[in-house]
Parts: sequence; C-alpha cells; structure tokens
Amino acid sequence: MRGPDVPARSLDARALAALAANPGCARRAVLDGAGVDKARLATALGSPSGFGQSQFALTRGNAFEARVKADGGAELLRLAHTHLDPGAEEPEGAAVPDLSAQGPEGRTARTALALREAVRAGGWTLLDHPMLVLDVAGSPAFLEPDAVVVHPDGSWSVVEIKSFPMVDGSADPAKAGAAARQAAVYVLALEEVAARLDPAPRVHHRVLLVCPKDFSNLAAGCAVDVRKQRAVTARQLARLTRIEELAGALPEGTCFAPDRPAQELTAAVEAVPATYAPECLSACELAFHCRDRAREAGVVTRLGRPLRAELGGLATVEEVLSAARGESGDPDDPAVAALRRAAALRAEALRDAAEARREAAEASATAAAGRTAVTACP
Repeated sequence: MRGPDVPARSLDARALAALAANPGCARRAVLDGAGVDKARLATALGSPSGFGQSQFALTRGNAFEARVKADGGAELLRLAHTHLDPGAEEPEGAAVPDLSAQGPEGRTARTALALREAVRAGGWTLLDHPMLVLDVAGSPAFLEPDAVVVHPDGSWSVVEIKSFPMVDGSADPAKAGAAARQAAVYVLALEEVAARLDPAPRVHHRVLLVCPKDFSNLAAGCAVDVRKQRAVTARQLARLTRIEELAGALPEGTCFAPDRPAQELTAAVEAVPATYAPECLSACELAFHCRDRAREAGVVTRLGRPLRAELGGLATVEEVLSAARGESGDPDDPAVAALRRAAALRAEALRDAAEARREAAEASATAAAGRTAVTACP
C-alpha cells in the first residue's frame, strides 16, 4: 500500500498518542499501519505539513539529553531517586547495560533480557534508549523511550527528557500534557514486558519528566502521574479497528506511494474516510489536506469536537443553519431546539441594535437641526 520500493515508517509513541486521541480517523489508522510517510504524502498532495520539530529544537534536545545522561546517567538517577523513590538507597555505581542488537526485534529481546537481569541483580539500573513493542490493531509498533529506570526493589519507571524549560518548578501545561500522553504509551508497552515475567515487576504510573531548569543547561525533574492518560490510551487503542478490516474495504490496488500521479494519489487518500478536528494540526502531517476537505464538505468537526458533540445528529454547517432557521430538524431534538432558541435571541438582539442605531441617528439629526437653527438666528 505504501509502494513496492518505499521503506516503512515505523510508529512511535508520539504517533500512537495522536492515534489514540482520534480513534475514529480510519485514514490515519490505515496510513500508520501501512508505514506510510505522511509528511511526503502531504507534500505530494500539495498540502505540505508544518508538523514536527525544527532542526534547531532537535539539536538542542539531543545536546540536553546527552548532558543529563553523562557520567553513567548520574544526574538522571539522582533525579529519579529524589522525585520517584526517595526512600531507596542512593544510586551510586548504577548499572548501564549495553542494549545494542540487530534490528528492532533483536533490540526488543535484548531490552527484555536486560530488564530481567536488572530485577534479579537488585540495585539501580539505567536502560538508555531501550526498545519496547506494543500491539496496535494487530500490527507491532516498536517504541523507544528516552530511558527506563529499574529501582532497587525491582520496579520500573519511564523517563521522558524534553528540551522545553521548567520555570520555577513547573513546565508549560500543554507541552507537559503531550509528554504525559507519550509516556503513557511507554508505560503500556513496559507493562506488557512485565506481564511475561514471574513474578511480574511493578511498573510505576508516575513517570520522571526531565527538562532544562529556568532556560539553563541544568536539569530539573518532576514526577508526573499518567494513570489517567494510560487508561484513556489503553481504551482508545483497544477500540481501533484492525488494520486488515480497514484495508479490506479499500478498492483493489490502492497505493499511497508519493511518486504516483497527484490525481491517483488524491483518489487513494479520499478512499479512506477521515475524521478531522482542529487538534489534528498539532498531531498529524495530513492535517492541512484534511482541513481543506473538511471545509469543502462543511462538516462541523472542523470547528472542534466539543461543538460536534453538542450538535448531535447535525453533521454539516448547512444542516445546522437549516435547523436554526426552522427549515428542517425535529423540534423535539434538544440540539435543534437550542439552535432555534439561539437564532431567535440573535434576531431579537439584531432588532434591538438596529432600533438603537435608528434612535441614535434621529437624535443626532435633531441635534444637528437645532444647532443649525441657533446659528441661523440673528
């Protein structure tokens, strides 16, 4: 589906978090399941993506992560001890196992072995960029968290290292929330590894978020509870339709290779239904293309999911306006009744405003006539 000579683009935790946030979008599910490079696809469709980090941000983030993990991860382990497990022994001389292996499957197996050995050995262990796997609608997604810490009691914690600052002990709520959703995906994958061990180690639902302190190069940390994000992500991923079922409903020969003619590529993409919402602009490379199509179709989801939920069965802007004017819709429908009431209030407000403007114009004309009469008086 992605083309015979096009390499697969693997799913990461950021993509899974976005996919779980919009489980009704079959288009994203199919494209991600097929390993399609959505950024190249968006460019080929004529709607280049503005999604993703700049090269400067990536370079800054990599430099900060290297600084935090220097000296065997001493600073990172100190933060983990302080914010996650202050009652444990000091993390001195922690183990940092080598996780290199051939291919993602080999790295996944090596990570599972390292976790098992760390539990058996006791003490602090830092796994730098381990590889985990999570089943998503029947397809394996290989995930690479920044780090996983094994505590002296054998429990495991996820570490997220970000380049946005933590000012006065708190980070930007939107960015911290995105990091929490991403970490929740890692927690789910780590729980699957733990479930295969006997006894199963405990996976902490409090993850360590590490950021620059007050715009400096110093590291600051805080514990983030991701139980809510984990529960939501698990529920949404479980609801995703299996990729085979979605792909089976497509026309024979559907292909998303970016070198195909634009007309053929557009037809292939339009064959898969999408569910666009404004939140897609910060999470999906095809957001601009889907937004243009949503505007053309006049669907109300482009105005936001909360509004769509309030409108019930009214799916397009034309249907909403028609119901508000009393031309269609069931009067007993709460959404229709609310729209007609809002339309009546708007009409009344417009009438009052027009009357006020008319009265003001008359008063102004009367005052002007009075000034003219006074001026003309000898």
